[in-house]
Amino acid sequence: MTVRERSENWEYEMLADRAAKSREAQRRYSMKECDLRTKFQRDRDRILHAKCFRRLKHKTQVYIVAGDHYRTRMTHSLEVAQISRTIARGLRLNEDLTEAIALGHDVGHTPFGHAGEAAMNRLVGHFSHNEQSLRVVDILENNGKGLNLTDETRDGILHHTGKDLPRTFEGRIVRIADRIAYLSHDFDDSLRAGLLTINDLPADIAAVFGTKTSTMITAMVSDMICASAQADDICLSPPMQKTMDAFRAFMFERVYHSAALAHEREQAMFVLKSLFEYYASHFTALPKEYVKRRDVFGVTQCVVDYVAGLTDSYATFLFSEIFVPPVMSAQVNFSRKKKEFCDL
Repeated sequence: MTVRERSENWEYEMLADRAAKSREAQRRYSMKECDLRTKFQRDRDRILHAKCFRRLKHKTQVYIVAGDHYRTRMTHSLEVAQISRTIARGLRLNEDLTEAIALGHDVGHTPFGHAGEAAMNRLVGHFSHNEQSLRVVDILENNGKGLNLTDETRDGILHHTGKDLPRTFEGRIVRIADRIAYLSHDFDDSLRAGLLTINDLPADIAAVFGTKTSTMITAMVSDMICASAQADDICLSPPMQKTMDAFRAFMFERVYHSAALAHEREQAMFVLKSLFEYYASHFTALPKEYVKRRDVFGVTQCVVDYVAGLTDSYATFLFSEIFVPPVMSAQVNFSRKKKEFCDL
């Protein structure tokens, strides 16, 4: 018996009946099984070692101009994975599947967070980061071969947001854990940035969640495990769901749609709009692997795939290379010359 087979047997012995079982998982294309890892463990590893995941370390979560301690898309994904595993373990569901979904759920996100997603949506009429995440793992990653993930992982990635629910309970865990993570951690980053203070949090929310990231997460995770154990679904209790909804409305008003971040959002959208329009009219300037896909996917989709896959820093670099004249040598002395002018 291989290590993988022993792990598969363990799932049937120890996990709940409603847990996804790796032995039953199917891939888009058949492949030789690993002797050590289950299919879901292999999905996790394929995502973790993929270029699309590594790029998340240079993609904005909320704050474009940020320091070392602010969240990025990568740290957010890791935090979602940790929260998801805790919930899955409490409910005796498949931790490996929840981790794989959590690590892959945002790999299709654009540069500059939701401002970038909004820009792409305006440019092409429809763009959703969850759909792009599935496209990345199915088609774009691994030199155009995709990662050949299981249907369960793919379903969880696609449906971690949107109107349709994931078909596995593990996918539904990630769907709520994603919201738990970004609300709690974005609040923490907003305190660090000085955009919010502790006293800004409405009293009814603070009374349930507390004001620390740890107490917020603990309150929601504990409630979710208890409520889900009593229901034939993954859910929060009605009072906790009401508090989360109020917290989310507060964060959208005071942070995500705040006037204080409006200029950054406009800058980000302008950069992506400019890059998109440039490559749409100068298609052969794209990397060769994207140009080769034109006959299969068309010009617009290839440009979307490239621009959406950029990191914040590389998008800014490309914008500078394409649109900004090479006057850096003059800019080096700008501060000194400005002072000299003011002294006249």
